[in-house]
Amino acid sequence: MVQMTMAKALGAGLRAALRDDPRVLLLGEDIGTLGGVFRITDGLLSEFGAARVIDTPLAESGIVGVAIGLAFRGYRPVIEIQFDGFIYPAFDQIVSQVAKLHYRTRGAVRMPLTIRVPWGGGIGAAEHHSESPEAYFVHTAGLRVVAVSNPEDAFVMLRQAIASDDPVVFFEPKRLYQVKGDVELDRPLADARPMGLARVVRPGTDVTVASYGAMVRTALDAATAAEDEGVSLEVLDLRSLSPLDDAALDASVRRTGRLVVVHEAPREAGLAAEVITGVVERSFDALRAAPVRITGHDLPYPPAKTEQHFLPDLDRILDGVDRALGRPNSLTGLQP
Repeated sequence: MVQMTMAKALGAGLRAALRDDPRVLLLGEDIGTLGGVFRITDGLLSEFGAARVIDTPLAESGIVGVAIGLAFRGYRPVIEIQFDGFIYPAFDQIVSQVAKLHYRTRGAVRMPLTIRVPWGGGIGAAEHHSESPEAYFVHTAGLRVVAVSNPEDAFVMLRQAIASDDPVVFFEPKRLYQVKGDVELDRPLADARPMGLARVVRPGTDVTVASYGAMVRTALDAATAAEDEGVSLEVLDLRSLSPLDDAALDASVRRTGRLVVVHEAPREAGLAAEVITGVVERSFDALRAAPVRITGHDLPYPPAKTEQHFLPDLDRILDGVDRALGRPNSLTGLQP
């Protein structure tokens, strides 16, 4: 077990995948000589060579198109999209080709392709550098979509994504790149928690707070603050956004009777709506109050100086918890 940042853990995951499987190739803008904008791929070019760590032109549609051809030929390409908002030029290739080729060919073709996306706000960047586009890809049948919240998951789940025969959109919260945590570098993948399962990161009894990515840490902070008021929050890290771990969601809600879903993407048609609808359909009898959404606002990502008003924070989560508990909150004022 070693302590490392999420950025280093992702790099270690890529190194392990390159070392263990000669079919793994990396493609992306500035990932070779520069080592990536966030230095995730630093050192991999010198270690594995330009035939496996490939600097590409600034053309996301071309990067994905080349990766599709490589996957057809039996390789396992790993793409880096430099920033979340840069993925849109490749949207047609991902939605119309990557997600559909296995089905279009009646299973004859697999797409073992991993699309790494530095994702979300909180680093003082502008729009197109701070976006949360996960709902587009969750809505696209044929894709797996995952989001990591800590270095251990970053290391393990990236290797699991690369080993998967399905295409995986892999979201990495940029604001957590320098957050440190314990990583077990020698654990066999067969012994690791499957990529598609959620994890209870803090048990609780009064309210389930379900989240993913950077918001998991904010939810944990809210749980610590709520404890001072005698409220026990169970924090559930979804980890897999498509498919969702419905069993874990239902089990948690049946323990607590209440649900708050948190993400920094805008509210309308966001993942929180899908999570809540599924829980209501499957476990309505367990709910003691209406579920609550705490999300980003329904507007384009704001200038960096005002992003703190856009991103859900501890106070907004606690206000949502108060709503779920029927306590005075921002909607009711002082009266419950």
